[in-house]
Amino acid sequence: MPVRNPRPPGDAATRPAAMCAAAALRPTEPLPLPSGLSLSPRLKLLLTFFRADLTVRPLDEWQLKSALLAFLRDPPLSLPILPDSDLSVRRLPDLQKRRREEPVASGVLHVRDLSFLRPRKGDGEAEGMAPEQEEAKYFEWRSSLVKKLEGIELNLEGVKFRMTVEIPPSDDFRAMKKSWEDFYSSELLNSRNPVRKIAKRPDTVIVRGVPSRWFAETRVSSKPSTLVTHTIFSALGKIRTLNIANDDELEAKEDAANKELVSGLNCKVWVQFESYDDFQDAMKALCGRSLEKEGSRLKVDYDVSWDREGFFRIAQYEPSRSNIGEKDASATVHGRKKHYSSRIESDHRKRFRD
Repeated sequence: MPVRNPRPPGDAATRPAAMCAAAALRPTEPLPLPSGLSLSPRLKLLLTFFRADLTVRPLDEWQLKSALLAFLRDPPLSLPILPDSDLSVRRLPDLQKRRREEPVASGVLHVRDLSFLRPRKGDGEAEGMAPEQEEAKYFEWRSSLVKKLEGIELNLEGVKFRMTVEIPPSDDFRAMKKSWEDFYSSELLNSRNPVRKIAKRPDTVIVRGVPSRWFAETRVSSKPSTLVTHTIFSALGKIRTLNIANDDELEAKEDAANKELVSGLNCKVWVQFESYDDFQDAMKALCGRSLEKEGSRLKVDYDVSWDREGFFRIAQYEPSRSNIGEKDASATVHGRKKHYSSRIESDHRKRFRD
């Protein structure tokens, strides 16, 4: 069940500074979080490959990746510090059954070194650059890179492939902001009741595909803890309530894009913020970044979105369950199952009984 603002000791004193850090965060800056976590900036692009000629020769993934890496590292792109591991190419199944206009392979490109976009010391003009100017510079570079990569042809020993490029929806903050503005504008116009014609704005962030053990109490449990999760997300703004569930739906999907996320024990977190400004700052900080943990080489590309279904409003009217029923209980919200962790709820009741 949703947990309402379990504030850890000392949280009130550190929250204002943390909120200022999230609000003033530049697109190329990392954001440190509690529990040794951090949000590291990176650009993620989804690649799709099509045949550009009439050949039916088999697709060699290694050749395709090598040719694309050479193109990215050489002029005019010359992407700095691009390890082989930051580009993945995967052949799609059943190529013999696919039509000629259908894709034959997909891939993911990460550009993690964005230091060349940051203001340099000694450059007076760059050091005096406002956050809005640096943000505009970043988006201009990103758009330019996408345009240069869109529609290129790769020649692999006489076999040609055409590539298309797409920015993931969860990485495009501007597009996501427009989506919720259009959603609530449409909802306002479609309302026939003049009393209900009040402008609404979102307040809940949904993060999925993050390792449960990173949100757990160290040396206590591998399951996510409400206290730890609240402490981590409080760095993004003042929280009204939050909910944690096992991300079983993500693990069950066979979508190739979702396989890039961490497999195994993932969790899904709903975080409702006190104000729209905190919600917007949190969305902006989460978009276009990977979650990393000190001492681990793992870089988690989580999925972030905003709640348009009113998760906490629906949960408020759900019938209360007994402790026994909560253990394996599941509820359905708009046809989707959400699985509650009894350990998380019991921890909350034990810690905040007084």
